[in-house]
Order: sequence, then structure tokens, then C-alpha cells
Amino acid sequence: MKISTILDHIDNGHMALPEFQRGYVWNREQVKGLFDSLYRRHPVGGLLVWATESKTAAHRGDGQLAAGVVKLLLDGQQRMTSLYGVVRGQPPKFFDGNAQAFTGLHFHLDNETFGFYQPVKMKDDPLWIDVTELMKAGNAGLGAYVARISAIPELASLVGEYVGRLSKLLSITDIDLHIEEVTGADKSLEVVVDIFNRVNSGGTKLSKGDLALAKICADWPDARDTMKAKLAEWKAAGYDFNLDWLLRSVNTVLTGEAKFSYLHEKGAEDIQVGLKRATKHIDSCLNMIGGRLGIDHDQVFFGRFGVPVMVRYLDKKNGALDEKERDKLLFWFVQSGMWGRFSGSTETVIDQDLEALEGAEGGLDKLLAQLRMWHGGLRVEPGHFTGWSLGARFYPVLYMLTRMGAARDWGTGLALKASLLGKMSRLEVHHIFPKAQLYKRDFKRAEVNALANFCFLTKDTNLIISDRLPEEYFPEIEKAHPGALASQWIPDDPALWKIENFRAFLEARKALLATEVNKRMEELLHGDTHWLEGPAASMPVSFAVVGGITSEEEEQQLENINVWMDEQGLPRGTIAYDFSDPETGEQRAVFDLAWPNGIQEELSQPVAVLLNESSDVIAIASQAGFRCFQTAAELKRYVETDILVQEEAA
Repeated sequence: MKISTILDHIDNGHMALPEFQRGYVWNREQVKGLFDSLYRRHPVGGLLVWATESKTAAHRGDGQLAAGVVKLLLDGQQRMTSLYGVVRGQPPKFFDGNAQAFTGLHFHLDNETFGFYQPVKMKDDPLWIDVTELMKAGNAGLGAYVARISAIPELASLVGEYVGRLSKLLSITDIDLHIEEVTGADKSLEVVVDIFNRVNSGGTKLSKGDLALAKICADWPDARDTMKAKLAEWKAAGYDFNLDWLLRSVNTVLTGEAKFSYLHEKGAEDIQVGLKRATKHIDSCLNMIGGRLGIDHDQVFFGRFGVPVMVRYLDKKNGALDEKERDKLLFWFVQSGMWGRFSGSTETVIDQDLEALEGAEGGLDKLLAQLRMWHGGLRVEPGHFTGWSLGARFYPVLYMLTRMGAARDWGTGLALKASLLGKMSRLEVHHIFPKAQLYKRDFKRAEVNALANFCFLTKDTNLIISDRLPEEYFPEIEKAHPGALASQWIPDDPALWKIENFRAFLEARKALLATEVNKRMEELLHGDTHWLEGPAASMPVSFAVVGGITSEEEEQQLENINVWMDEQGLPRGTIAYDFSDPETGEQRAVFDLAWPNGIQEELSQPVAVLLNESSDVIAIASQAGFRCFQTAAELKRYVETDILVQEEAA
């Protein structure tokens, strides 16, 4: 079938994209390569389509399908979207991706190469032809270009040759592409998705969540948009979750299982009811976690895969928990997060926890017994605060203590509880002993950025204190706001406030922090403290976890990168990515910003941004298959040249 006919079929609704297909992920280099191959009449492969009745076809986008049998693209989406975008000058109705990848394609008449528009390089060169402009104008456009070139004396002798090249370019749409059809009454969605995965075994395979969502959308076409709307609502409130995570909670509500395969036999009505129940319980979880624990944004939201388990428990209880039961559930959530319960084989662990809730003897006690059997004791020791950086496991714990307890701001003397600061308000990290002063005295990075050297203050207070030493500003704080230092677990011995005793200060404060955590955990247990009895929680073999964000400035740089990625139409990375042992869940390193599945998911290699990191961190990330960048500029160059392929101006 001619390319022009295929494009017409897309326009009139005879060809579309199945709901389970992912969005457009090609970059400019791939688009250029496609058009270069077509221009040179090299083979570019055929298309695989699913011929099915339009009335039962779940397709992407808001375009209207034609009546009767329609063809849904199983293989060839990236090629046809690129062709449509360049030839029509706009994306097709099913488009979901970055249109910059095919916007501004030009062709050079002399050297017969393709390139994307660069004003400095192309503006005054009449031999650069706008491919979209030519395709949209057709033969009339060809005539206009010929007239323009003929008017230039030094090019007049080459007009005949250039006309041939323009005609060859224009006739790309006359090329025939072979189309193979999957058809027949036996070709259910499940069979077709399996075919899709086999065909795309070397490319963009569907994840288990994608497959489950594909089956859901076949019965309920609005499912994806409905779920995305709820995710956007949570994101606006400070919690950035993804579709797989939400779908996991829908799954646990409906099936009591973590594996998505159990959703396959659920119909549209079941899914709609399950989504309603799941989102209601997720809202309850976020309110409990934010209100009672003070964990009010996703950067301190450890153990997020504990939520699907909590959702299942709430659903079994019809959402009705008394204060003791609520706090006991939160105790489990915090303990799971502290020890990295969901950092390894997530699906397996969730299934184990769900199983503990089932049956006559199932419930919170069995869930906690399983947690203690997995990890050992649950009481915190000072050594657990030996970690460092904003990505350390116990960083959210320090934030939680600040929000949950009686911690007070050192500038105003006011309590820092979430309820007194307003919903989702964020505090700033303050280095108690200033970084600059410590580095002058040759303290190591892990000591300078130790958790025990962090506290949380309001922005104004942080700025006022600046880089003064504790021995100077602590007495002022204590005089203005008696007890404010102790509320932030500062040792009361003035000798420890001196920089020469910094290491002793860290040890003393770690002990105070551990005592505070255990106190808060006891409060959540309402007297049922036998869960904290026995040996302390096991200590990792080594605390040599490397890497991580060390300041608000670094965190802001990383957020700026994510904002830039948003502007390019590309996915945001995970800040303070917890790189853990897949078997034990033990944290091995913290990557400042990461795309563990690649920026073009499953089409490009994993990426990590590592600001000011040591060679150890870079080695760990590199050995794990991550492509590492040490500055924002390096990452942006990679994105522009390898992902967007925006060539530098000559």
C-alpha cells in the first residue's frame, strides 16, 4: 500500500493506534534516518496491523474511527507517526510524544542530505528545502522551488538535476509498504498483545502494567485518562506517582494479589469500582501519612509500595480504623520504609505482605510479625543515623521526626508541625555546622553531609544563620527561644558545639535521634510495645553507601533539570534514586537523579546525573549499566544530540 494511502487511512479513521501502544519515542536522528532511507529507496520494513471491528476497537486519541473493519498498528507506529508528522506538518490524532522530533526537517539539494532547521546554517542557503512545505504543496510547491532556484544565475545550469531530486523527494509518498494483517475471530486482545510483544522483543515491549492497562482499556477506553487525572491531582498536592503504582493498588483491592495477571478476568465495571475504592483509600493513606507522620511530599515518601498493601487493609476494613489501628498501620509503613522493605523484588514482597492480611488469622499483627522475621529487631540504634546525604534511608526519618514531634524553628521559635505550616509546605535542610567551615578543616564529604549534621528550618531562618558556627549562634537561639535547640535534638553540652569536637557532636546527636525515633514508634503502638522488644534492628554489613544530594542547592539544580526535561516533552527523572541490592533491599548507593529505564523508556540505556560525586559512585552506576553525567550541561547535550538530536548551528 502506498504511503500516501496509509496517511489518508489515518486521516479518515481506517487506521489508528491500539490503546495498549505506548507513545511516540523516536528522536530526530531516527527520523532523518527514515527519510534518508526512503529517499534512497532502501527498504524500511513493512507494517503489522490488527484488522478488527471499529465498534470494539480500543484506540488511542480522540479521532473518530471509520465504520466497519479498521486497522490498528501493531508494528510501524514510530515510522508512520514520523511520516505523518513530516508530510502533514502536524502529529496524527493518536499522537502522544515530543513533536520536535519531526518538526523542521529540511533537505539539501546539492549534497542530498537531511537536517533539522538551523537559522544560521540554512536561512540564506536556497538549496535547503523545507520537506514539510514541499510535501504539503505537492507539484505546485515543486514549481515554486524550481522558479526560485532558476532565478539564481550560478544555479541555473543545475536546475534539471535539482528538479529530479525534488521529484524523487516528493514521490516518497508513492512508495509501497507491505502490510501484514492479524485478523480472525480467534484474535482476542490477549493474543494480539502477545503478538505485539513478540514482534517488539527487541524494542518497546509492554510492561506487565501496560498489558493489564491494555486489557482494561479494551473494555473501558477512558481508563487511562481517568487514572492520569487522579495522578495529576496527587502531583498537584506534592506526590508524584505513576500509572503502574496506581494500578497496583487497584489490583490489590480487587484481587488481593500484586501480580497484574489477576486483573485479566476483571471487566470494565469491576475496574471502575476498584479504581474508585483504591483512590479513596489512597487518599486516606496520604492524609494519614501526611497528617500523622508529616511526610507531605514525594521526596521524603519512602516505601511508596507499602501503600498498595495499606489500601488492601483499608478496603477489608471498609476504611474504618480506630486511632490505635491507624497508628499501628503507620508504624508498619514507617518500619517498612526505614529498612527498605520494597527496594528489592517489589512484586514478590507485596504478595507476601498481602498474604499476611488474608484469612481468619491475618491482619496487622501477622504483617508486623512477617516484617520482624524478614528484618530482625525493629528498634533503632544510633548507628542507623550514620548515613549521609538527602538520599539516605534515614533522611525521611529525620524529616518525619521534625514534622511529627515538638521540633521548633530556631528563628521564630514556632513548632514545625505540618498542621501549623499549611498543607504541603516544605522546610529547608540546614547544615548545623556549616559546610564551608568544615571543609576548611579537612572534614570529609560524608561527615560534612552526615544526617546528624542536618536539621530542618524555615527558609528565612536558614538564610539568617548563614555559615556561622554553632558555638556562635546556638547561645543566641537558646536565649531567644529556650528549649528550641533541644527540640531539634541538639546535645546540651556547649563543648560539643565547638568545631574541633564536631565528630563527638555527631555521635551524641545520633544517640538523641535514635531515642526520639523509638519514642515516636512507641507512641504509634499505644502501649503494644512488644514489637520493639528484643535485639535492635540489624545493622548493614557496611555503611559505605555512597553518593547522594548534599544540599538544597544541589536539589534545586536537579529540580531545574527535571523542569527542563518537562519543557522538552520528556519524562522527569527520580531525584535521590535509591540504588539497592535486588535481593536484600540493602541500599548500595544514592544517585542524584536517575532514569533507571532510560529517558526513552526501554529504548535507551539507564541514565544517572551525579553532581560532585566520587569515582566510587560513578563506578557503581557505570557497572549497573547507567550512562553517567556529572553536570546538567552534559546531560542536556546528550538529550539534544542523542534523544532530540538538535544539531549545533554551524
